[in-house]
Amino acid sequence: MGSDVLAALTAIVGEQRVLTGDAVAAVEFPWGTHAECSARAIVEPETIDEVAAILRCCNEARQTVVPFGGLTNLVQGCATSPDDIVLSLKRLNRIESVDASAGVLTAEAGVTLQQAQDAAASAGLFFPVDIGARNNCQLGGLVANNAGGNKVIRYGMTRDTVLGLEAVLADGTVISSLNRFIKNNSGFDLKHMFIGSEGVLGVITRLVFRLRATATSHNVALVACEDFDAVVATLEIANKTLSSTLSAFEVMWNSFYELAVEPQGRLVAPLEPGATLYVLIETMGSDQQQDMQAFEALLEDLMERGLLVDGVLAKSEKEREQIWQIRDEVEPVIGGSHNFDVSLRSADIGDYVSQVETTIGEILPEANVIAFGHLGDNNVHVSVGGVEWNAASIRSVEQAVYGCLEPFAGAISAEHGIGLEKRQYLPISRTDAEIELMRSLKRMLDPNNILNPGKVVDAAE
Repeated sequence: MGSDVLAALTAIVGEQRVLTGDAVAAVEFPWGTHAECSARAIVEPETIDEVAAILRCCNEARQTVVPFGGLTNLVQGCATSPDDIVLSLKRLNRIESVDASAGVLTAEAGVTLQQAQDAAASAGLFFPVDIGARNNCQLGGLVANNAGGNKVIRYGMTRDTVLGLEAVLADGTVISSLNRFIKNNSGFDLKHMFIGSEGVLGVITRLVFRLRATATSHNVALVACEDFDAVVATLEIANKTLSSTLSAFEVMWNSFYELAVEPQGRLVAPLEPGATLYVLIETMGSDQQQDMQAFEALLEDLMERGLLVDGVLAKSEKEREQIWQIRDEVEPVIGGSHNFDVSLRSADIGDYVSQVETTIGEILPEANVIAFGHLGDNNVHVSVGGVEWNAASIRSVEQAVYGCLEPFAGAISAEHGIGLEKRQYLPISRTDAEIELMRSLKRMLDPNNILNPGKVVDAAE
């Protein structure tokens, strides 16, 4: 069957766009988060019609297919087996239009986030989703994963920015739900079946995004706090004082900060390492003078209340970028580590991280536990490194991270998805009825279980 499928796929896209052998093994996953790619072949379509023909062919042959975007996924969502066909979307890389009057961008799935941001900026508009992997991640994967990122407080998750999309089902059926309107209540909003589905229900090929007005004021500060209670109080005051302009509230434990800045890291330290916690606060608004005055007044108030032990206010775009570079410096943290992202009440995150550190320290004393995240939207990332990873140590760490989460009624995935890594822990966050409905949707849309099989839910269970 394998040679017949490869011959059929070659007939669809041509020999140059069916990669095998060393070309498959040469695939690199950022941050070393996946094992070596071991697929039967990588197929690179250039059109939506080719995607449909590929899936139709694979479905008829019962050939499994793993969609590839920018490969920045952190939960084994792009893991392959030697029998899989990889469907690479990197050649679907056209920005079809930017409608400045409507505030809408239409693009194919292989366009990178950075390219979309640049296209929006060229039209005088703002693409509201932003994550550290912006140069690598592709729009299709961004939406299939419902990524969160750095601006969720102000603009919401990726789901909140998608107006419409086109997806190809397992049997090659093209579902074009390319809505371009903010209001469209014409029956079921089918795009939501595919947003956050991680490629198990269909392959996203085209997207329509809602753009926003570009902010004319931009303020960023980095502050240090002595304890987590001070961080929570700072967030509460910032929400009340800057509610209309607050766009980011990012927390970094000192263990993260020290890996990012000199002398241990590579970046210049605006504040000396050694404080318990560091917080990046950002506002985006429409009146630079007024917004700066409000921002400075907030920082002064926080200092007077004794909530901050140190702080620096960026005075230029370069300084704003330098502060953000620290928060985005995740590679030294997540490379070679086992990485988690969870959601729970912001006020509970400090206690949760402390419990995780204690629990993992008891079972794996050599482990390094590093925490950071989007505190303003209830999300903390936990990376565990310094461990010789094997099945037993991975399971011990997972049980510690998720076991500590259960009493807080948290979510096992804030923005990274489920993939393979979190599937067995899904019942912590979803009821049996919800999981069975997910399986039912999978069976209905992909009865032969060819699309990214084994990820999120197991249709055979």
